[in-house]
Amino acid sequence: MNNTRRNFIKKGAMTGAATYLGTLGLSAKSYSRIIGANDRVNVGVVGFSDRHKDSHLPSFMTLYKELNFDIIAVSDIWKKRREEGVAMWKQKLGHGVTACMNNDDLYALKDLDAVFISTADFQHAQHCIEAMKAGKDAYTEKPLAETMEDARAVLKAVKDSKQIVQIGSQRRSGANYWAAYDFIKSGKFGPIVTVELTWNVNQPGRWRRPALVAQVKEEDVDWKRFLINRPDAPFNARHYLEYRLFWPYSSGIPGQWMCHQIDTVHWFAGLSHPRSVAVNGGNYVWKDGRENADTLTAVFDYGPMDDMKNGFQVVFTSRQTNAAGDVKEIYYSNGGTLNLDTNKISSAGGLTEEYAKPMNMKPNLLPEISLNDLAPKVSTGANTGGDPLTQAHVRNWMECVRNRKQPNAPIEAGYNHSIAVIMTNAAYRTGQKVTFDDKTQEVMAGDKVFKY
Repeated sequence: MNNTRRNFIKKGAMTGAATYLGTLGLSAKSYSRIIGANDRVNVGVVGFSDRHKDSHLPSFMTLYKELNFDIIAVSDIWKKRREEGVAMWKQKLGHGVTACMNNDDLYALKDLDAVFISTADFQHAQHCIEAMKAGKDAYTEKPLAETMEDARAVLKAVKDSKQIVQIGSQRRSGANYWAAYDFIKSGKFGPIVTVELTWNVNQPGRWRRPALVAQVKEEDVDWKRFLINRPDAPFNARHYLEYRLFWPYSSGIPGQWMCHQIDTVHWFAGLSHPRSVAVNGGNYVWKDGRENADTLTAVFDYGPMDDMKNGFQVVFTSRQTNAAGDVKEIYYSNGGTLNLDTNKISSAGGLTEEYAKPMNMKPNLLPEISLNDLAPKVSTGANTGGDPLTQAHVRNWMECVRNRKQPNAPIEAGYNHSIAVIMTNAAYRTGQKVTFDDKTQEVMAGDKVFKY
């Protein structure tokens, strides 16, 4: 992680980067067994991934004693990672942890209450469905789904259950993001006219795992369980470990990075999905056998479906070949700018008197405000590593597991970002302008439903 990216995460978590406690609403459904304040919540790990090791684990270690949680098992279909996960959690917690060859073994355990899910992108929906069927709460990483079939299935499974599901869209637990949301919702910002989203790195090794690829053996992996509901295919170590580079196991940039930022658009604007998207991009530089783009630009049209004359545009750009521009989220209104990189609201670009007066209009200039001054001041305690936004998000999930309230990133947030991701992937792969059919809940490329 370079310095600018690290600074972005720090700025994104300023003034506590904490759970905004006042936003938690009651769950739509009752729960048959309320976990008491003195009852330990036992958690299993579904997929001992880098994401789990680098972010979930340190966040959990900061919080588990205070909230009385524990890790009791690790499920991973690769022997190496299963053993590593058990050993690491045993060392961290000082007690035995059960190794599970698969999720059937995990859910057969007694006293399991909840799971962390951080497996391959295309598996998240199905693994969340398994958790719901087993009656377990889940922290489910993003993207939630990469096909509408999976998205609809997991939405139904969660809505039909009594479980608490937090989607790993950790911006929804950032104090500065809540300050931005409140400012926009108050009407003080004015209607959004444009959003610019940027996510740039210069990392030829991003999502590559050459050392691990050399270590994996087919006999140590349950390849059929890996594929789940994707087309049958012969074992491929790169597809297994470098899945983010290959479709249909991942959309790559849309599912990994864009889904974070487009979720914020949905949240701030109160909209469920884009009206349309057009995409251009390709694999221009890293000729390493990957199938997903190393450079991508998506242009979205957002607005009410029953009022096509009003709305705003979102432009998302990402490249893995030059890091200039880093990671940015900038919202524009007629009166100025809300910048989530600098955490500043300003009059930049607003309507000045010079241009307003000749049109018999009044100037429209936002005040100069720091989001950090507007953000709730909530202490999260000491941080044992990882990023503070994820720590705040994990805390919110753990608290909701106890109080059975709706978490900051409920299943609907994941369903909605999945629509945008699938639309983007469809536009990239078909070269067509893509829309969404609200009635059928399908992504449409021209007059055809997009299928992988």
